[in-house]
Amino acid sequence: MLNANAVSRLRAIVGDKHFRTDQEALVAHSYDGTPMLQSLPDGVIYPDTTEQVSEIMKVLTEYKIPLVTRGSGSNLCGGTVPSQGGIVMVMHRMNRIMEVDQENLTATVQTGIITAEFISHIESLGLFYPPDPSSMKISTIGGNIAECSGGLRGLKYGTTKDYVIGLTAVLPNGSILRTGGKLMKDVAGYDLTKLLVGSEGTLAVITEAILKLIPPPKTKKTMIAMYHDLYGAARTVSKIIESKIIPATLEILDNPTIRVVDDFAKLGLPRDMEAILIIEQDGDPEMVERDIATITEICKSEKADGVQVAANREEAEKLLTARRSAFTALARLRPTTMLEDATVPRSKIADMVHRINAIAKKYNVTIATFGHAGDGNLHPTATTDARDHDEVHRVEEAFAEIFEAAIELGGTITGEHGVGLVKAPYLEWKVGEAGIEVMKGIKAAFDPHNLLNPNKIFAKETRKRVVVQHG
Repeated sequence: MLNANAVSRLRAIVGDKHFRTDQEALVAHSYDGTPMLQSLPDGVIYPDTTEQVSEIMKVLTEYKIPLVTRGSGSNLCGGTVPSQGGIVMVMHRMNRIMEVDQENLTATVQTGIITAEFISHIESLGLFYPPDPSSMKISTIGGNIAECSGGLRGLKYGTTKDYVIGLTAVLPNGSILRTGGKLMKDVAGYDLTKLLVGSEGTLAVITEAILKLIPPPKTKKTMIAMYHDLYGAARTVSKIIESKIIPATLEILDNPTIRVVDDFAKLGLPRDMEAILIIEQDGDPEMVERDIATITEICKSEKADGVQVAANREEAEKLLTARRSAFTALARLRPTTMLEDATVPRSKIADMVHRINAIAKKYNVTIATFGHAGDGNLHPTATTDARDHDEVHRVEEAFAEIFEAAIELGGTITGEHGVGLVKAPYLEWKVGEAGIEVMKGIKAAFDPHNLLNPNKIFAKETRKRVVVQHG
């Protein structure tokens, strides 16, 4: 129950209609994109400026009220579920593009802006912002920053962290912190900008961002390669990179995903293939033609059963739709869809997919795998039913073994979805006890009362490692 004085002061900061405690608002903000996780907040607040956020934080700190910041709630690791109650701060009113500086190739934005809307505006000016998470039509720039989101173009262009060069953030005591700027070089002290990117709302409330822009590529070409041999597809990925070619997009879909996507989108995909690669290259026309020709030869040398280059942008968009619709297609199969991510060195992609398939068979669950082959980030996705507790338990055990397999192959438990609630029990597997202690120290320095997104990243108890016998 919220303190009445605190409620009165919060209403005074944002206005009555922008602070809500009605059941509709509480339920609407009690869950995110993560299945089977829900917890009611005590209130929902909608600030409009950094100064309002600062005043809100002063009140919350005085009364020791927890806060979860939230964009569109597309998070997939329980990161925006208010598991400790308190206040959910929704950033959608803070959705303005404050400046596009074409001299310095930067944009300054409030963090509640929808990613796709920002990208569309930037492209209308003849500029390019590469990060393109699959959720970009609903996710916000602030959410992307909190999770350090990736996307289909991550192999060539990098992820969100590579384009955030300055931040405005509010600390729990209400202090306003400004980091970085429009400059390309800055080594004055610790890199607080990079520290806040990917911090999952646990260190500060990020209200504004300065984003790096680049010139757009002059042309693009898209192709698909089809394989009966999964290892042939994986070797193709490695050989493309080994040939000093970095595609703009290099995605993989396994056979279960191919079948489901084709049922959903009616794209005429080759349903009997073990894997397909969707590859896009962009840049100067001569380079693109040369790279696509080389990639085609590599695909054929690795026994691709078919290689097709899109004749125009319409065909290219059809191929990219196959990848972007994977989650939507899988979500139609069963009442509950559990989308995970694990990353391995790209040379281990085939080994990882085979391990995922063997683990799914072991636990008698259905798991389809797709993802960013170029950077080794795979998305094993289980379709299940939350009402079937035994099956859900088997899915959870399967994912634990999948995380173990990723680490064993030199990878990590998450490449872009974040830790949140779901991955917290596994974080020590990756970073070790010393890493956990350092992170806890950083958290305490920023947030001594543990008010910002409490109960996230750090688990009360680390899960025991899986002991797996490989025959």
